[in-house]
Amino acid sequence: MALSTSDQSTVVGTVGQNVTSKIKPRNGRLTTRDVCFMPNTAAVFSKMLKKFKKKRKRNPQENVSEVERRLRANDRDYNEQFDYARNFIRTSKYNVFTFLPKNLFEQFQRLANFYFLILMILQLIPQISSLTSLTTILPLVAVLSLTAAKDAFDDLQRHRSDNQVNNRKSQVVRGGKVVEEKWQNVQVGDVIRMENDNFVAADLLLLSTSEPHGLCYIETAELDGETNLKAKQALPETAAMGDDLVQISNFDGDIQCEAPNNCLSSFQGRLSWKEKTYPLDNEKMLLRGCVLRNTKWCFGVVIFAGRDTKLMMNSGKTFFKRTSLDRFLNVLIIGIVLFLLSMCMISAVLCGTWEWTTGKNFQAFLPWDSFVEQHSTTTATVVFIAFLVFFSYAILLNTVVPISLYVSVEIIRVCHSWWINWDENLYYAPMDTAARSRTTTLNEELGQVQYIFSDKTGTLTQNIMTFNKCSINGVVYGDMPVEEMEQDKVRGKGGPRPISFSDNKWADDKFVFYDRKLFKHTKQRLAAVDQYWRCLCLCHTVMSEMKTNRLEYQAQSPDEAALTVAARCFGYVFLSRTPRSIVVEVMGVEEEYELLCILDFNNVRKRMSVIVKKSGKIELYCKGADTVILRRITARPTDQLYSTTQAHLDKFASDGLRTLCLAYKEISADYYQEWQKRCHEASLSLENRQDKLDAIYDEIETGMTLLGATAIEDKLQDGVPQTIANLIAANIKVWVLTGDKQETAINIGYSCRLLTVNLKEVFIVDGYKMDEVRAQLERIEQQIFLNNTNTSSNGDAVIAPLANDANFIDSVDRLDGYALVINGHSLVHALQSSMELQFLKVATACKAVICCRVTPLQKALVVSLVKRNQKAVTLAVGDGANDVSMIKTAHIGVGISGQEGMQAVLASDFCIAQFRYLERLLLVHGRWSYYRMCKFLQYFFYKNFAFTLAHFWFAFFCGYSAQTIYDPLFIACYNLFFTALPVIGVGVFDQDVSDKNSLRYPELYIPGQQNLYFNMRIFTYSVLRGFFSSGVLFFIPYAALSENVDFDGKSSAQSMQALSFTIFTALIVTVTAQIALDTAYWTVINHIFVWGSLAFYFFVALVYYELLPFDALHHNGYGTALEMFLYPNFWFSILLIVVLLMLPHISVRFFWVDVFPSLSDRIRVKQNLRRLQGRLSEVPLQSLNTASSLRRRRASTRSSYAFSHHPGFGELITKGLNMRQWKNELKLSTVIETLRRSSSSINRDASTTCCNDQQLQPTNANAA
Repeated sequence: MALSTSDQSTVVGTVGQNVTSKIKPRNGRLTTRDVCFMPNTAAVFSKMLKKFKKKRKRNPQENVSEVERRLRANDRDYNEQFDYARNFIRTSKYNVFTFLPKNLFEQFQRLANFYFLILMILQLIPQISSLTSLTTILPLVAVLSLTAAKDAFDDLQRHRSDNQVNNRKSQVVRGGKVVEEKWQNVQVGDVIRMENDNFVAADLLLLSTSEPHGLCYIETAELDGETNLKAKQALPETAAMGDDLVQISNFDGDIQCEAPNNCLSSFQGRLSWKEKTYPLDNEKMLLRGCVLRNTKWCFGVVIFAGRDTKLMMNSGKTFFKRTSLDRFLNVLIIGIVLFLLSMCMISAVLCGTWEWTTGKNFQAFLPWDSFVEQHSTTTATVVFIAFLVFFSYAILLNTVVPISLYVSVEIIRVCHSWWINWDENLYYAPMDTAARSRTTTLNEELGQVQYIFSDKTGTLTQNIMTFNKCSINGVVYGDMPVEEMEQDKVRGKGGPRPISFSDNKWADDKFVFYDRKLFKHTKQRLAAVDQYWRCLCLCHTVMSEMKTNRLEYQAQSPDEAALTVAARCFGYVFLSRTPRSIVVEVMGVEEEYELLCILDFNNVRKRMSVIVKKSGKIELYCKGADTVILRRITARPTDQLYSTTQAHLDKFASDGLRTLCLAYKEISADYYQEWQKRCHEASLSLENRQDKLDAIYDEIETGMTLLGATAIEDKLQDGVPQTIANLIAANIKVWVLTGDKQETAINIGYSCRLLTVNLKEVFIVDGYKMDEVRAQLERIEQQIFLNNTNTSSNGDAVIAPLANDANFIDSVDRLDGYALVINGHSLVHALQSSMELQFLKVATACKAVICCRVTPLQKALVVSLVKRNQKAVTLAVGDGANDVSMIKTAHIGVGISGQEGMQAVLASDFCIAQFRYLERLLLVHGRWSYYRMCKFLQYFFYKNFAFTLAHFWFAFFCGYSAQTIYDPLFIACYNLFFTALPVIGVGVFDQDVSDKNSLRYPELYIPGQQNLYFNMRIFTYSVLRGFFSSGVLFFIPYAALSENVDFDGKSSAQSMQALSFTIFTALIVTVTAQIALDTAYWTVINHIFVWGSLAFYFFVALVYYELLPFDALHHNGYGTALEMFLYPNFWFSILLIVVLLMLPHISVRFFWVDVFPSLSDRIRVKQNLRRLQGRLSEVPLQSLNTASSLRRRRASTRSSYAFSHHPGFGELITKGLNMRQWKNELKLSTVIETLRRSSSSINRDASTTCCNDQQLQPTNANAA
């Protein structure tokens, strides 16, 4: 049955998981394809995503006309009519003939490359170009060649991989025999035989296996990164064929299923065979890329092959996230281009004016003499010349946006990624897991995060569940009575003793429980307790396996494993299962239940049930969230059992425990037969299958009897409270999005320091109706902003971030703030378009937000709301599949490799092993990356404006004819060789403060959030510095060399080449000195880059001007270098230029650092002081005496004198030192004293800005 048009975008799987076959995510926009793993209904998707899904885009790999697939096993003729994809794959992009044109086409789609291509073409026109095309061809070809070589290498690797995969051998069943075929020749409908450790060749429907009950085990590491084995199970009807090749080759079942899609966790279809129809789901599918494990052999029929397999559908094009610095840089580039055009226009107008008055007498010497009438001053002639000059200056001044900018940025980002990957402080030894940067484009964005959205389970907590407490029939177990604990202490036990399960051979050695009352009531076989444990040992989807006489469980979640293990330890042991039965052992007696139906869990239902039959009695056991179960039981809220259990649930949640409710009911055989018939019909549907199944499940999951509740403990990870406290101190707002109930979420919030007693108030939004939620938000909004208004009159209101980072620190430290807790049912209304901005206004006014009982879709929608409406960088961190959409939606996604597999890691931009590593990732690597990139951009734009604008000053002396002041070779080499490495060294290695201080003072992170290190003001300052520098660089050599004579009275060094060489040499020396001055952290590599580049320039100049034969290059500067090296004015000019250009910059830096120091300036002074004091501790004893005198001298400044008195020569006399020794010590002591005074002034300033202590005190929670 074909899907209707309205349902073609969404197909619902058998376990409540949505699959979308048409929609592809683009640029971080949330689409239904992003949340295909999320359980929900099509109606919810269409409603919640409509407001920000602008365009649906098709996957180019999909057959857009295919809405469902039909095939017949072992019938190639029948299947070929549908023209399905064969199993041949090609992931490579090029071949020998298409590489060059296709690769160049792709590279020129980048605006920068296309821009320089246009410039190169213009340079080929002699009438408008005063430069050789070498100046643009050389950098452009270098960049294109480097990129092409990288692309060719990558594609060659893909070719090799494709050939290897396509030529793998596969065993195909044909005519009762097994024949060997290459993977690329396998077709849809073929039946394949696989053996242990074989890769699965295509997406297969499992038919039969060597294991009992049609089970087989697979490893899905290539698909989702998970190494734990997963069990798959064939239909009992097909499993009965075993390995009988005759039966298998005669198998001619018709299969009807969904169209190819990229959702790994869902599949739906039906098999028609021997006049019966059977439902198919994901548990019967083996996907390409999986490996068969612990199974001798199995058979499967190919459903999807080649490009249609889920593995290939998930290997589509990756869309890179862009940083806020990238977006700002794009704006600057547009501004620079406009500036370039304006300079060209000015030069063209001035050229026209000069041509009108003077230029007509020099037309014979200009390149356009053959295009204009000689000695003509007509308007048309002047306009035409000015028009040519406009393009000439566009070529000449193009170096304000050099192509090396983009290459340098990529090199720096790759190095930043290496620093993250190689950081031993981000290595988690217990799991042998290091941090990993999965992208190279977002490193500096880590230094600007303002909102963190975090999952709780497995992210903040360990996700290692332990059965802690329970409530059975209104009786709570697990809370130890005080008198019993005292008795244990009297006995000398030092605390309560755990229950001994030594008489239970199946007991887990790691399981610990203290309440003997539960053990006693279990042994007594009380009816309520018996049913409670039966529910836990029957209602699950756990797979069991015997290993060395030990029973091991494989569960879908740690919660389910913990509950099953608890039941096992108390004597209710789940032993094994088949598709039709469950075998348990109750107090040593083995029992077998007939498994009639599993009503599986999903995030919409929030519950699961099993229907079993034993001794003719049919029973339903159900477990799930309390909000769901309590609405489906017979007891009313006024009943004693209901109210008592609710009180126990609240108590468990307040203790930070995860809770579930258990219930059961008996079902009559007649009702079950009628219900099962309708359930089977719904399971065969290909249209809205899960919606129909949910409705059927709801019918039978009503009128249940409440059994009790479970309470599972999930401990916080190490360092979580300190990490969150430090992130908040860094002015980062942390939002926790969890599926736990409200009380549990609040308790965890206090445990991890997200909520503190210093908060003014914790607001709770828990309305069920839209009007209730709106009223609650309005009340909270009024209270927050009313209080802020009142406190502002008293000087205690929130201070908006200012340009000085110290002000932020004061604001953060003084502000108590508010917190918001909102429930999932309230969030449904709060995220509606009519209320979302009001919710956002309230939430962003709070220091912390907790969203509880939320679905995966709601997590993504919350992140999207903040991302779309706040000018802030968002980061989402999680560890499970239900966090993938949130991770993809945020600006930055961080995956934690934990207990829930690797799906979050595979969807992330960065991966870490523990939440506490997020602190170092942001406060150290993120901050350093942002700081380094900003410093690189400041210097890069400065050096290029200083280099380029010298041409503009020269225009006033060359008739605005667009002549270059530099040699073309030096123009081509300036950004590629002479100045590239020093600035890259700063961008890769520089740091203002150490990593330890970055962690000790989280407030250092705040400037990055406010773009204080690189913004329009700093860019303008860099441009103005470059503009001023270009003028100094031109006019001083011009004045020094214009009218000079040598010792014989002859004119000397007045050539154009002499002026050009002097200006360019002064430029290289100046920009190198500037980068040396601005480097805060020197390494050996920095020294090599800086001084090596300077030496390389002089080497090239000597070779070019002195050693190469004149006929080799035909330039006019032969011998210029040596002549200028011997000319005094050359060196005096360079010295004067360096002093004039360095002095203002040093003065500005000194003024801001000394008069208005930032927090980083203060910390750097303390850091240098400690380093110098450390060196003093290693000097001889006489220096230590000097240090003691320093302490005495320091004490005098703290005395009652109103002035600072320096000691005279008494020390010299008493120590018997000569004057030279004393002066040396005095110099050293003066340095120390200056630093000490600076530190003292810092402390005094800090008391009024950001630090209230006498010295800079770290706010890091660990340091504190």
